Amino acid sequence: MTDKDEIIQGQEQSQSLPSMAQTEIHAGFPSPATDYMTQAIDLNKELVKHPAATFYGRVVGDSMIDAGVEEGDILVIDKSLEARDGDMAVCFIDGEFALKYIKFREGGLSLLPANDKYPAIEVSEGSDFIMWGVVTYVIKKVR
Repeated sequence: MTDKDEIIQGQEQSQSLPSMAQTEIHAGFPSPATDYMTQAIDLNKELVKHPAATFYGRVVGDSMIDAGVEEGDILVIDKSLEARDGDMAVCFIDGEFALKYIKFREGGLSLLPANDKYPAIEVSEGSDFIMWGVVTYVIKKVR
């Protein structure tokens, strides 16, 4: 077979191939991680279900440390959600914001810390109290 024969044969075969590859063509060693790559994650789309009613807040203090919530963590707070028993919520009581678990009881509710150093706060009809929002996510810095 001559060089001319090979060229002609190659041209004949190339006419039956698609003009554009339907998959990626790697030049070099492909990373095994590329099998797991997806589109970029938009944290607002992932974490915020009600944009007009969602806020972020930064934790100060250690009253929820046994729940894994530490000073400096960022809270995603949804004001449109109705609090349920056991929810972690941001409450406004007696002129201050507080992060606590909600416990409904007959005649009122209790705000429960997740740290034995702090007492529960009993909320009754006469209390200056607003359920400000339900915590839906806690964002932590790990390094």
